[in-house]
Amino acid sequence: MSNRYEQTDVILIGAGIMSATLGALLKEVAPEMKINVFERLRGAGEESSNEWNNAGTGHASLCELNYTNEKPDGSIDISKAIKVNQEYQVSKQFWSYLVDSNLLRNPQEFIMSLPHMSLVQGEKNVAFLRNRFKALSGNPLFEGMEFTDDPGKLKDWIPLIMEGREVNQPIAATKIGTGTDVNFGALTRKLFTHLQNEDVTVNYQHQVEGMKRTEDGSWELKIRDLKFDLLEYHRAKFVFIGAGGGSLHLLQKSGIPEGKSVGGFPVSGLFLVCKKPEIVEQHYAKVYGKAPVGAPPMSVPHLDTRFIDNEASLFFGPFAGFSPKFLKTGSNLDLVTSVKPNNLVTMAAAGVKNMGLTKYLIGEVLLSKEKRMEALREFVPNAQDEDWELVVAGQRVQVIKDTENGKGTLQFGTEVISSADGSIAALLGASPGASTSVSVMLEVLQRCFPGKMKEWEPKLKEMIPSYGVKLLENPQLIRDIERSTSKSLHLSNLKSEHTA
Repeated sequence: MSNRYEQTDVILIGAGIMSATLGALLKEVAPEMKINVFERLRGAGEESSNEWNNAGTGHASLCELNYTNEKPDGSIDISKAIKVNQEYQVSKQFWSYLVDSNLLRNPQEFIMSLPHMSLVQGEKNVAFLRNRFKALSGNPLFEGMEFTDDPGKLKDWIPLIMEGREVNQPIAATKIGTGTDVNFGALTRKLFTHLQNEDVTVNYQHQVEGMKRTEDGSWELKIRDLKFDLLEYHRAKFVFIGAGGGSLHLLQKSGIPEGKSVGGFPVSGLFLVCKKPEIVEQHYAKVYGKAPVGAPPMSVPHLDTRFIDNEASLFFGPFAGFSPKFLKTGSNLDLVTSVKPNNLVTMAAAGVKNMGLTKYLIGEVLLSKEKRMEALREFVPNAQDEDWELVVAGQRVQVIKDTENGKGTLQFGTEVISSADGSIAALLGASPGASTSVSVMLEVLQRCFPGKMKEWEPKLKEMIPSYGVKLLENPQLIRDIERSTSKSLHLSNLKSEHTA
């Protein structure tokens, strides 16, 4: 055993996109801060942030139908779509600042321009999509969105999806050219390279085993060096838990009252992937459909062009599944050990309220490849079994907590939980997650460093021109931001062979 003991300003737990983003923000507004990062795996971005473990969409509500709900009177509530879009704009602004400052290089290695589309079939769904288009297209955040219910035009937009399709019912799609594909694994690795260049200490193969408050109000963490099986003790004034599915257990170890009665429910995912160039080159878009009745929002079927290691491939899914693990590299005991006396009632209530979801997940787990191929053929009628392989994606842990809707409410989204004194914060939840990482980490700064925000404001406005501004009240700023971020991130030009 080692008695190694270190004092620092900030400890970030987990080397994923959230810790990377928070570290990068802190190093810009307070470069004097000493920051230590602890990650139990061998490298950055190997779990939830990894490019093979997430859908890779730059979530901007351009195509995700679950962000726009239909009200009883038939009108469309676009408030969540606006919120998510604005948050993604914030992420792009920060990435652009880092690229323009030469702190991140070669942005095309983590972000590519890609049309985002929504596709529906059936009279009722087409009416919904048309109303959604009318509600969004008049908003400056969604400028340039197109709608068509003409099968001929759809053949131009999505030839792979329309080839071999019998159009025997109404069909329609929306399309907008300002979407993106984001490789969050590559972005995370680039951010950690930048942080190490800024004297941030990144410790891989280090697992946090415990934490406690000290008399001076800081935190002492008990950390095991997995490589040498040694114990270390580190203290910090502020701790951020950004460990993906591992965050809930660490939040429970902190003992803060804000973390009590919070639970988690794991959902796994699988994708069908095609890498054959002659098929991949026939599709250049992210195309989202509608989720089946009873399916969780993260199971909305979509066919996406993805760029990984400079190679394009097609991903279809996700197919939801169930595993008791909270991380892909986690333990089968994760779910059981997350149930504590202070969240037992909450978890039990969630179990009763979500029997339909549980039944749906079990059904998804039992699907054969042929059943999954049948689902794919609803998107790509001519899909052949031998052209597609099944890839297991990452684990997502959905937050369960007591809300005004009752005990044990399953939350779909990301959630920051912080102590009253702001000395510790944890990020729980999933989608839209990584896409809104900068906005979420700005929330952490506001909650945990309230006395510093005035001092940091000029720098924050330099990095994020829309900081503190209501974008919808300034359409010209929206256009200026879109133009400048597209230029900085090299998003102006689609590949010529895909612009038809």
